[in-house]
Amino acid sequence: MPDLVDLALAEDIGSGDITANFFTNPGSTAHAKITARQSGCLAGIELAGDVFRRVDSTLKVEIKMQTGALFHKHDTVLEVSGNAAAILTAERTALNFLQHLSGVATLARRFADEIHGTRAQILDTRKTTPGFRFLEKQAAAAGGVRNHRMGLHDMFLVKDNHLAPGLDPSLLQSMIDRARAAHPEAKLEIEADTLDQVKTFYTLQGVDFLLLDNMSLDDLREAARLCPPHMQLEASGGVNLSTVRAIAETGVHFISVGAITHSAPAVDFGLDFQPVG
Repeated sequence: MPDLVDLALAEDIGSGDITANFFTNPGSTAHAKITARQSGCLAGIELAGDVFRRVDSTLKVEIKMQTGALFHKHDTVLEVSGNAAAILTAERTALNFLQHLSGVATLARRFADEIHGTRAQILDTRKTTPGFRFLEKQAAAAGGVRNHRMGLHDMFLVKDNHLAPGLDPSLLQSMIDRARAAHPEAKLEIEADTLDQVKTFYTLQGVDFLLLDNMSLDDLREAARLCPPHMQLEASGGVNLSTVRAIAETGVHFISVGAITHSAPAVDFGLDFQPVG
């Protein structure tokens, strides 16, 4: 399978950039800068540079700011010099990666800043753009949040739909024991919807995390008060920039936020050619 840069370039260029081919002087060179049109947290900058190099390996790319850096309006994040037509052909694909991934990093940073001073950490989720999960999780980490599981293969997450209604706790314990024996390296998390479930699940062995789904602040506080030392708590549901601080202050260890990857607004960047001489 081709990688995402090749896929994106093939999607945009197709059989050739007909505008650049007919409306630039053959062989003409240029110098261009990508600058921010708003403030944010940078991600995808190396990928943007790679786009230019894939289109024309002779282009000179200078990355001016690194992944995770905070930038302000008018800051230059990348400069590129060389064949003018090649720069124009690569421009949109490079900006698309940069704008989307910096948007993820910027929203991640806002959530991380909101809970500063509490013990909680923000987690991303699997609610990612298909094919972009690795890149979006890299961007989320650049913004200061912790990556949750990458996929279905690297951690047990037992949600309510996995469990038959009224499942006997002793049967659940035997399922956990078999799962841990088969994959001792994998952490195990189980979802609880009510405080009664939380209290029941606290008696289980081999559970690393409880996912507290859509619980009230009072229930989150009580769950944190009762939490045994061998378990950690993740709050989920109803989390936004207005509510996340209060959730963090209940004493939970983690707060998962799907919006970081599925709803991050793009950060505005522009590429402008610079005067020669």
